[in-house]
Amino acid sequence: MNESLETIPLINLSLAFIPALITIVILFKWSLKSTNAIYAVSRMLVQLLLIGYFLTYIFESDNSGVVLIILAVMVFSSSWIALGTVAERRLELYKHAFVSITVGGGFTLLLITQGVLALDPWYSPQSVIPIAGMIFANSMNSVSLAAERLNAEIDRDVSYDVARKIALQSSLIPVINSLFAVGLVSLPGMMTGQILSGVSPLIAARYQIMVMCMVFGSAGIATAYFLVLVKPVFDRVLVDDSESV
Repeated sequence: MNESLETIPLINLSLAFIPALITIVILFKWSLKSTNAIYAVSRMLVQLLLIGYFLTYIFESDNSGVVLIILAVMVFSSSWIALGTVAERRLELYKHAFVSITVGGGFTLLLITQGVLALDPWYSPQSVIPIAGMIFANSMNSVSLAAERLNAEIDRDVSYDVARKIALQSSLIPVINSLFAVGLVSLPGMMTGQILSGVSPLIAARYQIMVMCMVFGSAGIATAYFLVLVKPVFDRVLVDDSESV
């Protein structure tokens, strides 16, 4: 278990695009948004190549200020992207998404990096940035699902309290499914990466337990807080709808 992870040749890496291309062809044949999928894959490729070079610079600079700027960009970006499912209310809800992801994700990030891992220095970019990425991304996804479902339920004239419960439950389905499946159906990214790089599976399992707990916790806290913060917004929507009838 001491072999280092091999570098993937570019020719070999190109093979990974075959399943993606097949999916794009299917979307095209079924008259779905194939151009959007092409844009998404292209954007993913460019973003990951750029971030690969950018992270190399950040890791070498070892600067706490740079790390804090990166974390801020993550929160601002994830808050905006999360509301893509309710684009018509994006500006109105943005501050609530920002606060909820900052609180839920920030609390979890602080606990994991300073409590569980006890990083030294506290801002160690090799650890803080990847962990923050996982936390904020999952918080973003859950908030996004909750916003879409809440909006749909409110449009059906469901009371806010009932809509909130439905939205929270729906938003956590992917995370909870991953908790059920881990170890049985899937070996998640961090555990797989560590095993491929030669780390003992027992040690990798500990890290994956940490990851699963932080993902579930940050998603749940951020989403619940978001649903609390947006109550006045959707209460107004229900009032306006009732007055227009």
